[in-house]
Amino acid sequence: MAATLPGRAKHALALLAALLVLLVAPPAHAAPGGDDEGGSKTLRAQLESAAKGHLQATQKLEASKKRQVELKAALKQAQEKSAGLEGRVKEIANRSYRQGRFSTMAMLLNSSSPDAFMDRMLRLDQMAQVDGHALAQYEDAVTVAEKATKAIALEIKEQQKQVTVLAKKKQQAESALAAAGGGAVAGGFINANSPLARPAPRNPDGSWPREGCTVNDPTTSGCITPRLLNAYQQARAAGFTHYTSCFSRRDSGEHPKGRACDFAAAPGGFENVNATGSDRTYGNNLAAYFVRNAGRLGVMYVIWYRQIWLPNTGWRSYSGSGGPAATHTNHVHLSIL
Repeated sequence: MAATLPGRAKHALALLAALLVLLVAPPAHAAPGGDDEGGSKTLRAQLESAAKGHLQATQKLEASKKRQVELKAALKQAQEKSAGLEGRVKEIANRSYRQGRFSTMAMLLNSSSPDAFMDRMLRLDQMAQVDGHALAQYEDAVTVAEKATKAIALEIKEQQKQVTVLAKKKQQAESALAAAGGGAVAGGFINANSPLARPAPRNPDGSWPREGCTVNDPTTSGCITPRLLNAYQQARAAGFTHYTSCFSRRDSGEHPKGRACDFAAAPGGFENVNATGSDRTYGNNLAAYFVRNAGRLGVMYVIWYRQIWLPNTGWRSYSGSGGPAATHTNHVHLSIL
């Protein structure tokens, strides 16, 4: 009996050691965690403000340019219409000057018969109606032209304002990245052959609608926004099917808002190593896909392999301190507006 105890003890210790390994070692699918995902809370807030401000200013600038084109077309049409009526207006003015009210009455009184009187009166009435219509059209055309000219001037001021906003937001993003030890212009991940994604819905004016965490996250038991769901689905349809995790409970960042996903570079999940070979190529292509479709998907920023892409800066250096999760060398991070 006593001889068998050491064997049982060894077996129990082996089982205990195995359990400890399983408990300590994170599974391959474990998502990058902590509140440092995407940098500090302050940095994330600055980047979000810069990206959102840039996109809002861009939308307003494009809308203003569109209105200016429409106003110029209206101005041209009004000017052409008024020019075409100028001859008619001059003719009416000259006739009124030559004849005046007395001559008009004389024409009626000199009628040879009651029928002739009525005929002349009807003709004068018709002429007055035609003249009145022509004068009204001319006045309307001139008014439209004047209003269009003033509106174009206002649109030019609006465009100048938005260009200033764009410059400030770009500086804000660059300053925030520089304060975090990054921000240098980087080579980035660009692929002109990346497939085009199906655009997410926009408001009639071209802006992005406000969205909450209202749809089920297909990668976790949490929730995400409809716009992020579209980005996730479009990425998978384009062939990017490696393990992905979106919603997670954290103190800050986009993940708890349902506006961010982490896409593992390795097929099996988030490995605690820097991606190399085909895994790194996969990450390069996925990052390039999101950048090419940023305007279609509503991308706020993309982080991959010590670089970050924002709509107002392009690819810049960006490196957190720590392992592959913090430096984003084992997964592509996507944040959606």
